[in-house]
Amino acid sequence: MSFRTSLGLASALAVAASMAAHAQTPSGTITIATVNNGDMIRMQGLTSEFNAQYPDIKVEWVTLEENVLRSRVTQDVATKGGQFDVMTIGTYEVPIWGENGWLVSLNDLPAEWDADDILPAIRSGLTVDGELYAAPFYAESSMVMYRTDLMEAAGLTMPEAPTWEFIREAAEAMTEGDVYGICLRGKAGWGENMALLSAMGNSFGARWFDEDWQAQFDTEQWANTINFYMDLMTNYGPPGAANNGFNENLSLFQQGKCGMWIDATVAASFVTNPNDSTVADKVGFALAPDNGLGKRGNWLWAWSLAVPAGSQQTEAAKAFVAWATSKEYTALVAEKEGWANVPPGTRQSLYDNAEYTSAASFADMTLRSINSADPTQPTVDPVPYTGVQFVAIPEFAGFATEVGQEFANALAGQQSAEQALERAQAVTTDAMEAAGY
Repeated sequence: MSFRTSLGLASALAVAASMAAHAQTPSGTITIATVNNGDMIRMQGLTSEFNAQYPDIKVEWVTLEENVLRSRVTQDVATKGGQFDVMTIGTYEVPIWGENGWLVSLNDLPAEWDADDILPAIRSGLTVDGELYAAPFYAESSMVMYRTDLMEAAGLTMPEAPTWEFIREAAEAMTEGDVYGICLRGKAGWGENMALLSAMGNSFGARWFDEDWQAQFDTEQWANTINFYMDLMTNYGPPGAANNGFNENLSLFQQGKCGMWIDATVAASFVTNPNDSTVADKVGFALAPDNGLGKRGNWLWAWSLAVPAGSQQTEAAKAFVAWATSKEYTALVAEKEGWANVPPGTRQSLYDNAEYTSAASFADMTLRSINSADPTQPTVDPVPYTGVQFVAIPEFAGFATEVGQEFANALAGQQSAEQALERAQAVTTDAMEAAGY
């Protein structure tokens, strides 16, 4: 081979390699739909860091309130409308949508993304027939967050594993002036008040359905759950609680208005952040309450990033998903915001990291709460469904939102607890009959 031929071949190979590298570099514009909570807003704020690695991908954001987000992405994914390239969805949607063929498999994310590092309880909820259909951005259970100073002033000591009766006693003792003993979700929505009430109901021995898919809101267990909830909120909760969801109660707690708040473990970093919380140095944590029946009132959830099948930018979308849910993203947030503020609950490596566990006083309680929730056996008595704070069937989101509205109406004083339970029973029964269960 002549020198000229050799040089020409080398040049051609170099051009080919360059073209191949360019072809493998994702490009295009992706639209990301996400929820308006602190971790997701922080992710949006770090877009420039993503673009430093992927300059050919333009990112557009649609940030929505939780109930609005659910409605918008559900409509788009079901019709393969292609409005969004990355969707923020939860543990309820992923297996249903994955089975329907509405999501793109993420099994081909880069090896360094390390799928085996994802906590088994979280990964299994995002997998269908061996295919991973979403990458968890953060995961959560629920737990008790409480004011240590008010608890001490009341002469009480919060157990690591409290009962509901202790919670009622503490709520009464801590209610004074403009401080409310307890803040709980009241805003209607299957992922708002019904997340709390379904998990709470589990600990009271309640269940959505018996083994024959018969609705169970006409049982003593549900009556006990709702009456206890109404008593707590009416006597020791803030006014207008029927309008309060996660964000509203978070704001109240950060302002020092709540003695206790039972909600998502992910809130721990927000209530202990001195930049946002007036009570940051006065917060303790405990497991969600129980009634001695073997089930605690805590849930299991992951906000995850998924690529809908209708996307025309799947490679660029996957590049973003892999970046935002990686160990490197966690390290980036730690560098900019501190280890206590990284997205929690998804990776074992995070809980093996001494920098994190020493910075996050809530780390151990978060992991214990996640590991104690069992979606396969969520209730005291047997049930035909999986899911802790939801029932993993497609129809659930529709009828559970209606049921949530009935309980919100009761909390707002528009009907009695008994009327709300009767209507919940009727709504659920009608929906299940129409669906052919």
